[in-house]
Amino acid sequence: MKILQLGKFYPIKGGVEKVMYDLMKGLSEMGVDCDMMCACADGGGNHVIRQNGHAELICCRTVCKLASTTISPSLLSILKSRCSDYDIIHVHHPDPMACLALYCSGYKGKVVLHWHSDILRQRILGKLYHPLQSWLIDRADVIIGTSPVYIENSEALAGVRAKSCCIPIGVLPVPYHQEPVSDIRAAFPGKKIVFSLGRLIEYKGHKTLIKAAEYLSDEYVVLIGGEGPLRESLENQIHKAGLEDKVRLLGFVEDKDLPALFHACDVFCLSSIQKTEAFGIAQVEAMSCGKPVVATNIAGSGTSWVNAHGISGLNAEPGDALALAKAILAVSKDESSYKRYSENAFERYKEMFTQQKMLKDCLRVYEKLCYC
Repeated sequence: MKILQLGKFYPIKGGVEKVMYDLMKGLSEMGVDCDMMCACADGGGNHVIRQNGHAELICCRTVCKLASTTISPSLLSILKSRCSDYDIIHVHHPDPMACLALYCSGYKGKVVLHWHSDILRQRILGKLYHPLQSWLIDRADVIIGTSPVYIENSEALAGVRAKSCCIPIGVLPVPYHQEPVSDIRAAFPGKKIVFSLGRLIEYKGHKTLIKAAEYLSDEYVVLIGGEGPLRESLENQIHKAGLEDKVRLLGFVEDKDLPALFHACDVFCLSSIQKTEAFGIAQVEAMSCGKPVVATNIAGSGTSWVNAHGISGLNAEPGDALALAKAILAVSKDESSYKRYSENAFERYKEMFTQQKMLKDCLRVYEKLCYC
């Protein structure tokens, strides 16, 4: 059995690419032949990176980026020349370029479609892409959704739920190192730290989180990791509200520095306000550290399913700063409540969102397609 993960780009910049890479790496380390083919995010030429004895990372030259889609003609030609090597091609959506490459390849084998999200922000592109997307949905032998909520609420999947299944995104536990965690705690003595992570863009809801800080007492500090086009306007919001001592924009956080922030915080907050936030991998990473999560009830999104309300944390209404603040206070107001949410968050991670579970669930799908 030989598998190809087909989708966005490398190096990894977002959740979809992380899932692809983790599947390739994890399955290959289990002895399954599993390659990954994608466009080069850094504009490099065509090249292959050998991962181990069972995996290659096949990077295809990018010529430009159009409407958030990486344009790589090489992806079409390389997939066409190599597709017959694979028993299963696992396509990660949304990625019109990967879908077009599969369509043009003439591939006759089995197809798994991983539905990470509907196309929501690019409305014109979505209309143009719709016929090809419909072909991909029909072509797929199995469709994987990341949450039962998203499968149930995606209009695009309404007619194909019989061949759909849910495999939640799984991650490795965030590693703990005492010294950097202690350094962060020492920088905010006596404070309860609320941590949020994500690009500074509209749908992440950082404006709401900053507004929520106005309702928190001075014993709280809000740390927001990430960079993006809204940085200046968020800094202005913080300044106008006089929140410089209560809200800090950390900028881009290197991967090596993230574990300390996850472990040092008391509460993780996912303040997103739109369905573009389909799952929220960062809240799973926080759960692996035993951190209660405050997220939002985005209609049709899986975020509030990932964070089980009243169990691993609380979910507030999107865009409601006061409700968000009340949820943060509720999960951290007393030691007994906090301990319960913390333990439940870690247990939910272990039960639902480990990388090992994701790998085994995907492998079952592949084996059923190949051998049943």
